[in-house]
Amino acid sequence: MKRPSTRSLRLRLLAGTLAWMLLSIAAAGWGLRTLFLDHITQQLQAQLVLQLDQLSAVVDWGAGGRLVVSPMVADPRLERPLSGLYWQIDRLGDEPRAAVARSRSLWDQALVLPPAPEGYPARGYRVLSLQDAQGHRLLAVARTLQLPDDAAPPLRLVVAGDQALLAEPLQGFTRMLLIALGVLAAGLALAVVLQLQLALRPLQLLRQRLAAVRAGTAAQLQGPFPQELQPLVTEFNHMLAENADMVQRARTQAGNLAHAVHTPLSVLANAAAQEPGPLGALVREQVDAARRQVDYHLARARAAAAVRATGLATPVLEPVRALLRTMQRLHAVRGLSFELAQGAQDAAFRGEPQDLYELLGNLIDNAGKWARSRVVVDVRREGGQLCFTVDDDGPGIPEAERERMFERGVQLDERRPGSGLGLDIVRALADTYGGSVQAGQSPLGGARLRLCLPVAA
Repeated sequence: MKRPSTRSLRLRLLAGTLAWMLLSIAAAGWGLRTLFLDHITQQLQAQLVLQLDQLSAVVDWGAGGRLVVSPMVADPRLERPLSGLYWQIDRLGDEPRAAVARSRSLWDQALVLPPAPEGYPARGYRVLSLQDAQGHRLLAVARTLQLPDDAAPPLRLVVAGDQALLAEPLQGFTRMLLIALGVLAAGLALAVVLQLQLALRPLQLLRQRLAAVRAGTAAQLQGPFPQELQPLVTEFNHMLAENADMVQRARTQAGNLAHAVHTPLSVLANAAAQEPGPLGALVREQVDAARRQVDYHLARARAAAAVRATGLATPVLEPVRALLRTMQRLHAVRGLSFELAQGAQDAAFRGEPQDLYELLGNLIDNAGKWARSRVVVDVRREGGQLCFTVDDDGPGIPEAERERMFERGVQLDERRPGSGLGLDIVRALADTYGGSVQAGQSPLGGARLRLCLPVAA
């Protein structure tokens, strides 16, 4: 069985949109952070090149073969030990020597540089990645310098900066970026939820209109639907119209058949009534059986057509009261009391009025045949069903016989009037409507027949 979330179009669209949105925002955040890191790295490199140019301008080869570095306007970090910004000058040529001059910030350390390759740029610079004695990664720019003095050897000038200098601005930018992207994600998520709510509102309206059709308050789907749903609404309304026509034709044909069959049966019954002999009795008996069969099958056909129809709703209390009055007169000789229970609920049966009369009439009449003095009918709504209980104060029905009494042609007491078809018709009609009928013990001491049918919304 699938989880409810997998059957929700709203949750599917929401989950897919939010997942794609979060993935896009994460990719955008990573890209912006990478671009910012490249930017501040270029800025640091530009500062190092500026320091390298200044260092190149103050280097000279003095008398006696000594390297001279004149004072220059430089970054104060070059004077603070281990500040993270350093410069160093190496001697190249026939007598190479590392760190012939270095900034005060290096203190007693020296930068370990790779060997200078052939064709080292004389005017430009080369970017290097170094590591100091503490293991910190350094970004460095280096160039070779040949002083105009004939005795001056080639020199390599290096300016390096600790890449940790990039961490603080990168952390600040990352924090602000996360806040901005978080606000953006929240705003987009809210916009997605509102958009889905507005986009799926026509489906909610469609569901309400379908419920109205099913409840019988509307014959077709009515309302302003978007052009994407309008073809579906049009086709469904067309199907409803065809279904209504089909049901109406079925009802008309059933009525015509009943009239066509009952007319010759009535003629036969009248003719048999004038014949006192055995032949007349046989004809009357067979005419009654034929009438019961016709009524039985017409009722089932009518119920089957009603189940396919939409919008059926038959109020139940008034038919129940009418049946109780009829049964009161029918069993007046025995002095029975037919009552409607206190608190009986008014509701509507989702079916034909004729079928409701057929169902309840058989149940109440059967209770009247067995009751000693009293029959009570109650109506209760239980969920999506409408349940009728018919109680009598008769002798009751043995538990072993409670199912058999609904079989076709079965009479538990042959001395009582009846054909054994009434309860079979009740069960057949109840099954056709998707309901049920059961027999049990009544609080009045006799039998209780419980009939449950679909309730109209």
